[in-house]
Amino acid sequence: MTGAVREQAESFTSLDPRTSEVVGEYPVHSALQVRAAVERAREAQLWWGGLGFAERKRRLDAWRQLLLKRLDELAGVMCAETGKPLDDARLELVLVVDHLQWAAKNAEKVLKRRKVSSGVLMSNQASTVEYLPLGVVGVIGPWNYPAHTPMGSISYALAAGNAVVFKPSELTPGVGAWLVSTFAEVVPEWPVFSLVTGFGATGAALCKSGVDKLAFTGSTATGKRVMAACAETLTPVLVECGGKDALIVDADADLEAAAQAAVWGGMANAGQTCVGVERVYVVDSVAQEFIERVTRIAGRLKPGAEPTADLGPITMPSQVSIIQSHIEDALSKGAMAVVGGKESVREPYVEPVVLVDVPEDSLAITEETFGPTLTINRVADVDEAIRLANGVRYGLGGAIFSRARGMELARELRAGMVAVNSVVSFAAVPALPFGGIGDSGFGRIHGADGLREFARTQAVTRQKFKAPLQPMSFARGSRTVRRLLRILRLVHRR
Repeated sequence: MTGAVREQAESFTSLDPRTSEVVGEYPVHSALQVRAAVERAREAQLWWGGLGFAERKRRLDAWRQLLLKRLDELAGVMCAETGKPLDDARLELVLVVDHLQWAAKNAEKVLKRRKVSSGVLMSNQASTVEYLPLGVVGVIGPWNYPAHTPMGSISYALAAGNAVVFKPSELTPGVGAWLVSTFAEVVPEWPVFSLVTGFGATGAALCKSGVDKLAFTGSTATGKRVMAACAETLTPVLVECGGKDALIVDADADLEAAAQAAVWGGMANAGQTCVGVERVYVVDSVAQEFIERVTRIAGRLKPGAEPTADLGPITMPSQVSIIQSHIEDALSKGAMAVVGGKESVREPYVEPVVLVDVPEDSLAITEETFGPTLTINRVADVDEAIRLANGVRYGLGGAIFSRARGMELARELRAGMVAVNSVVSFAAVPALPFGGIGDSGFGRIHGADGLREFARTQAVTRQKFKAPLQPMSFARGSRTVRRLLRILRLVHRR
């Protein structure tokens, strides 16, 4: 059979999308088994949370060193399950290691108890705020970046003192199993980081299992179902869904750099990147030269299974028909293909496709394509580009190429992250929060925001001395509130 997964009664096999060869076999965990895993994780979290920041950092640093030592081993598993080129897998794991180091190093600084001002009226109180572990965090991961994306939640949740139950995509269970097993080598005492595998029903069971937060990455449609399932138990969610990211090229841009970035942003990982470039808006005065450069760069790229291939296959078989429909819809509405075309779709591979002058109501503009395609449209100026870039339901990432106005234009993009004179660079900076708005979801992973995402805020006041006025008491005198109001007016008159 073609495809990346073969389901059996109580187990399933993951398949190499390039060859349909069996990569591994994994159990389909039932709702009862998922709940049992969460219960075990809750016991483990009490131990893990009690270790304190320094000891958790030591354990996470040991895991990081193990990941570094065996990086090519994990890269091989990733290649087998996704089909991506080996160097692309290695690049993904570079980010995994860097983010893990940042989370472990900075958790105490970001989350520890800190003093805050109590103000004049409450000057007899010492006030503090602290970020404590939530408990057990459920993580549902994607298949396109099966290590980096879920580790953006896993690393930060663990560093914050939580236990994690991870449900990887059914297309990439081996990557999840490898991560969990190596963690157990450095934390053998308790199942602090555990695995459940299966299909949608297993993910739904995790949503309803009693976890203290659920972090999901996937399509917008599935994200809505996850939210609905979590709503039954008021389980808070972090949702990172799809994108339709735009790259804007101003008249003063470095056109070669912009063209290289557009092709990389659109074609890397065969276009299967949530923050990949899908739309390009280029100012008309430089559009022809820019298109020629993109055509030259993209026209050289070749997909395949061999080590020298630039692109791997489309990992999820059902996505091929979506990519094909977007290409055909754009061409039928008057777009022109300057690289590839309908004939570029050869399952499981799709060759690079670059479409120009694409009507804004085309599927290739309005819906996430998730393939190695780019649309390029000319605009009169960057103001029109901003308007069109913001004209979709998604709001994940974006890019601006402009020598003079990059930072100014970035603030006008309706996106959670923006790269100026580069592309997707924000994903490689551990200190920066990552997430979107609109149909791209909400919540943030990475950085200080990512650490706090997996913690509960606790505010504490401690009385230092008895206040001369006690308004919050039935024993207060008749003049207490009037005196308090006089103080208030004096304080706020300044």
